[in-house]
Amino acid sequence: MLKKQLITAIALAGATTAGTSQAQAAELTISCGAVGAELTLCQEGVAAWEEQTGHEVDIVSTPNSSTERLSLYQQILSAQSDDIDVMQIDVVWPGLLANHLLDLNETLGADAAEGHFETIVTNNTVDGRLVAMPWFTDAGVLYYRKDLLEEYGFEPPETWQELTEIATEIQAAEREAGNDRMWGYVFQGRAYEGLTCNALEWIASYGGGSVVDTDGEITIDNERAAEALDLAATWIGEISPDGALNYTEEEARGIFQSGNAVFMRNWPYAWSLAQSEDSNVRDKVGVVKLPHGAEGESAATLGGWNLAVSKYSEHPELAADLVAFLTGEAEQKRRAIEGAYNPTLASLYQDEEVLEAVPFFGTLYETFTNAVARPSAPTGDNYGRVSNSFFNAVHQVLSGDLSGAEAVAQVDSELSRIKRRRW
Repeated sequence: MLKKQLITAIALAGATTAGTSQAQAAELTISCGAVGAELTLCQEGVAAWEEQTGHEVDIVSTPNSSTERLSLYQQILSAQSDDIDVMQIDVVWPGLLANHLLDLNETLGADAAEGHFETIVTNNTVDGRLVAMPWFTDAGVLYYRKDLLEEYGFEPPETWQELTEIATEIQAAEREAGNDRMWGYVFQGRAYEGLTCNALEWIASYGGGSVVDTDGEITIDNERAAEALDLAATWIGEISPDGALNYTEEEARGIFQSGNAVFMRNWPYAWSLAQSEDSNVRDKVGVVKLPHGAEGESAATLGGWNLAVSKYSEHPELAADLVAFLTGEAEQKRRAIEGAYNPTLASLYQDEEVLEAVPFFGTLYETFTNAVARPSAPTGDNYGRVSNSFFNAVHQVLSGDLSGAEAVAQVDSELSRIKRRRW
């Protein structure tokens, strides 16, 4: 089976409720977290559903890289395999995978997504079919060392140039004081979807557009976009380690949480880990919106993940019930408090317990509700090729192989060729 060839099953012990016989119990599989706290929260949520229903669930491991995970899903779904019943899918994938996914409105009812952010529900609705339930939303934010900025007399930066200057000064001072491993800024620089998110934030915050606009027009080839990329290239080897060219979210978090970075771009999930008992930066971290270019406004890429049910599941109604449980209010509140995962239910942003656990859910509410979408809607099935072209070109700029102007011209040319066959 594909599962044996491609993924490693992690069995969870399912408690059988009274009155449910072994013969009645069904077994489902779910992909809902790759490593660390994300996987642990998933295991706990699934275990609660198992105890409530008497059914068993295997959690299957998938690549941490979203690009690699998508490839795995596409291979499994194209084979019409029932190896995974419930899939955790990125906010940019519904259009790519819709033909293989169950309509949850038919299974769970027309009001299945009531109370969730309408923009995400709309994003997950393809040709009138709700192909995924919102699970948690995301937007990029800037983490900073409160203690270090206070010590050296700085406020959190408002522009990328200010971040560069502050990071340079504090990094130099901390190294002179004895910490030769200190860096000014860490981010996701590997050539993968995470770099698309970072670079889109740089470019949009410079007023350089969103690569492809909502009408499907290619907008990447402009001076502001090139300027944003050129500034980012100056970070490598200066305020960001050369290794940042291969960093995903977790590598960046590891450097920051160990106390060896002044600033970090990451998603909200990193908050609870930075505040954990074994964190070197516990109670030393602040979170603000991302900086912007000299003439732009802060821009945060819309992220987030959803849960979908494969059309090839042998237990579609049961799988949909698991999705409804995991995306429900109680589970979303627990995940917000314990893991700083942004709820997709608007009501939870007014919940006192949630705001006490993650204060910036309140102060950055508009950042999360007004995030910049990647151009997956206008480019449809071609989004994967669009993103690959973009992040590979950006990576070449960061590596010193292209200038910003050369990169945006290259992406414009490549996307124009793709668009000739229509998005």
